Amino acid sequence: MRRPLIGLTAYAQHVHYERNELFAGMLPMSYVRAVHATGGRAVLITPDDPGTDVLDHLDGIVFTGGNDVDPEHWGEVKHAETAPDPERDLAEMMLMRAALDTDLPLLGVCRGHQVMAVATGGSLHQHLPDLLGHDRHRGAPGTDPLAAGASDYGRHDVMVAEGTRAYELFGRHLTVNSFHHQAVADPGKCVPTGWCPDDRVVEIVECPDHTFAVGVQWHPERTGDLRVFAALIRAAAERRDLA
Repeated sequence: MRRPLIGLTAYAQHVHYERNELFAGMLPMSYVRAVHATGGRAVLITPDDPGTDVLDHLDGIVFTGGNDVDPEHWGEVKHAETAPDPERDLAEMMLMRAALDTDLPLLGVCRGHQVMAVATGGSLHQHLPDLLGHDRHRGAPGTDPLAAGASDYGRHDVMVAEGTRAYELFGRHLTVNSFHHQAVADPGKCVPTGWCPDDRVVEIVECPDHTFAVGVQWHPERTGDLRVFAALIRAAAERRDLA
């Protein structure tokens, strides 16, 4: 029986490879490995030539981390610290709305979690230090033993609301890594179900009426805790009768 086919949204950017400079579609292999380790088969979706037809061939999709979401999508002027990727925004807003409309199982990671909120009518805090007075959500060198090779990640607790899909996955409490300066302000049509207890920054959103639509602000693919990836793969398999 084939594995569920899971799309991963990817970057398109200039990279150096040996002696060459290339414009490449790329993504950290940690995402690919997380999908494969939990029983899926990963394929990359680049932001060029966007179209929702790609979703017809997928069993699920992961909206990955990356650049900031452009505040033009909720009518704000860009903050000096905001660094958006307009091409990626265009593609992923389209794909997110289509995935939700068709009830395709989806997972949002960091930026993807924020895209869930914005694509459904919500908004973001553009620069958390302005709101909180600290930058601990991005951390400092050596602060994150949960993420091998990611010493600039922060680490903090997350408290989860009972009676939610997130509670079924994680229980009441978990410790996560963290690297972001934007955060969900208005969740749109999503429902916040997890928060950092120290400052109430939203760490989990979900769409309860969908088969599986969960966003997490942290980077589970860089840790050994792949429960949310496994849940996505299960939902994708069940939807396509692959379980």
